[in-house]
Amino acid sequence: MAGVTAVLYGVAAYAIFLGSFLYAIGFVGNVVVPKSIDSGAAGSPVEAVIVNVLLLGLFAAQHSVMARPAFKRLWTRIVPKSVERSTYVLLASLVLMLLYWQWRPIPGLVWSVEDAVWIAVINGVFWLGWAILAISTHLIDHFEMFGLAQVFAASRKKQAPAPVFKTPFFYKWVRHPIYVGFLLAFWATPSMTWGHLLFSTGSTGYILLGIFLEERDLVALFGDQYRRYRKQVGMLIPWPGRNPAE
Repeated sequence: MAGVTAVLYGVAAYAIFLGSFLYAIGFVGNVVVPKSIDSGAAGSPVEAVIVNVLLLGLFAAQHSVMARPAFKRLWTRIVPKSVERSTYVLLASLVLMLLYWQWRPIPGLVWSVEDAVWIAVINGVFWLGWAILAISTHLIDHFEMFGLAQVFAASRKKQAPAPVFKTPFFYKWVRHPIYVGFLLAFWATPSMTWGHLLFSTGSTGYILLGIFLEERDLVALFGDQYRRYRKQVGMLIPWPGRNPAE
């Protein structure tokens, strides 16, 4: 019964994540969704900056703290290990939904592209970013990353497999293609408002911090294997003349 409950919980957490991820595309791109990064009545710019920075900070804190091995060791004394990842995914998704709901638009254009060809190119980069992101999660282990593999393994009374270092496709050229996808999607817009700029700048800062913390954990986990990989492969941009990872 506990295994069935864990599976139902993991599937529900994944469904909520999937909804929040799909909403993110519309939120950042100002398409389809009822509340996007630039929609809504503009209020005080000072209040908007404060609220938006707090929302970005809340997401960064939750996402970073709960991903650290030390926190996981403490956290799994409270929640079963099989649902630790699903709980992380669920809470991250809920914080994202709070950000969508409470985000304050800050109007005013930083740049605006008028040429139809360039608009099409920029929009293409936007969609390319989301495609790279989605593909990259499947290149490693999408269902482990979002908690489903763990709950299904527990339901069969099996241990989830130990992490294995691998560098498929995009990972041979950049160490963090998921973050590359996010950066392309966040910055590629024909019309950059001040609110969008704040979101993109704050998210970029968090991504750089997240890479620092994540790579520290990966070195601790994989040792010299990851150190060699870090010397061979660029963090976010391919290094010309360097050999891709084996």
